[in-house]
Amino acid sequence: MHKHRIVVGLSGGVDSAVTAHLLQAQGHEVVGIFMKNWEDDDDDEYCSSRQDFLDAASVADVLGIEIEHVNFAAEYKDRVFAEFLREYQAGRTPNPDVLCNAEIKFKAFLDHAMRLGAEKIATGHYARVRQSAQTGLFELLRGVDPSKDQSYFLHRLNQAQLAKTLFPVGALRKTEVRRIAAEIGLPNAKKKDSTGICFIGERPFREFLNRYIASESGPILDDRGRRLGRHMGLSFYTLGQRQGLGIGGVKDKGAPRGGGDHAPWFVARKDLERNALVVVQGHEHPWLLSHELTAQDASWVAGHAPAPGGYGAKTRYRQQDARCVLSNEEQTGFALRFDEAQWAVTPGQSAVLYDGEVCLGGGVIAAARA
Repeated sequence: MHKHRIVVGLSGGVDSAVTAHLLQAQGHEVVGIFMKNWEDDDDDEYCSSRQDFLDAASVADVLGIEIEHVNFAAEYKDRVFAEFLREYQAGRTPNPDVLCNAEIKFKAFLDHAMRLGAEKIATGHYARVRQSAQTGLFELLRGVDPSKDQSYFLHRLNQAQLAKTLFPVGALRKTEVRRIAAEIGLPNAKKKDSTGICFIGERPFREFLNRYIASESGPILDDRGRRLGRHMGLSFYTLGQRQGLGIGGVKDKGAPRGGGDHAPWFVARKDLERNALVVVQGHEHPWLLSHELTAQDASWVAGHAPAPGGYGAKTRYRQQDARCVLSNEEQTGFALRFDEAQWAVTPGQSAVLYDGEVCLGGGVIAAARA
């Protein structure tokens, strides 16, 4: 096998640590890079970046590889965070992890690695890359561990990026990754997985967003237009949200399908013109269910849209694939019609298409309808 100089994105977590070890065991020359993407409040209790770097450095020490600390905070602010704020101000709910992968980890980081003389980069994502024997094109595949698969977040990667990228842990289950880490004495073998958006960490989301977006309170209305309370600003809510509405005590005996005295309330719509948050009672309320969606800003792994027809799709990360039919509406957009209604399809989130284990790409949800 040809030996490469490979730059690994070491995050301080166990997945990237085992990635570096696996490549080293194959005889490759491995260099570690720690990416710092956020620095607005680094001394803050919620930002774990300092500890993450110490963990990454101790992994590099155990493996005997070099590690470089690279600051991408300016690029992150321009390419990811600015877009994140724009989307929230427009009443949508963006997915910054998707943008971070496309713009930072597989663009800024990839460019930097190539300047260091790398032939490939590798990260600890649970996904796989395969080159098709028929077409020669690179395919993005799901990770083998279905509970950890991250292909959804990587769906915007293109041929040039996939040609240079390795995902060694994508072929393993998480339990196996932890076992390997413990076996070779990695200091972070038991470190718990990071959750949440990188720049927010574990902090309260509303408190964070308040610093950057002016919020205007307004009415909370039910599906019949009755006023139930006041919201804190439309940006702070997402479709399908149940917690934190502040209207838990309100009852509605006439609530449709699945409603009733104690049925929970869910965010169903954001009325930007009236600055009103519309809520409905009952998980299966018709306003929460959609058979169709349109998406924009499409990005296809193969470089072109797949043929219209039947596929599987996810409209949020944790869901099972839902059967649907794809039709291409315009050059940069597409429409999906689902066999079964999908719950709380949210503008700003990603609709990602699959053909079996192959992730084809996707787009940003623009609208959904029953």
